[in-house]
Amino acid sequence: MKECLFCSWKDEKEKIILENEYAFARFDEFPVNKGHVLFMTKRHVKDFFGTTLEEKNAIFELIEKAKVMIDEKYKPDGYNIGMNCAEAAGQSVMHVHVHLIPRYKGDVANPRGGVRGVVPKNQNY
Repeated sequence: MKECLFCSWKDEKEKIILENEYAFARFDEFPVNKGHVLFMTKRHVKDFFGTTLEEKNAIFELIEKAKVMIDEKYKPDGYNIGMNCAEAAGQSVMHVHVHLIPRYKGDVANPRGGVRGVVPKNQNY
């Protein structure tokens, strides 16, 4: 296996903003909005469907903590939580990761449909 970007990130302690036994979090290097955070498992696993229950719970525990931090610092108006599983779904790094994306009023013309926008023709209903 070629070196995994996110596996190497777990050793960059200065960039980790939250961590527990099974997962860690850091700010996205190409943020969609201010405060965009990524959550990854410490164990290399391709996508969410390959994670253990402990890893899933660890990620969601960190998401809750990150939300508190982001609320205090950036005061967003909402959030999107998402993950891409497999190349067909847009996954570009084959190591499970979850996005917490703060949303701000006016950041897009019409936010209706939210994550449904991954298939733009079906976003509005």
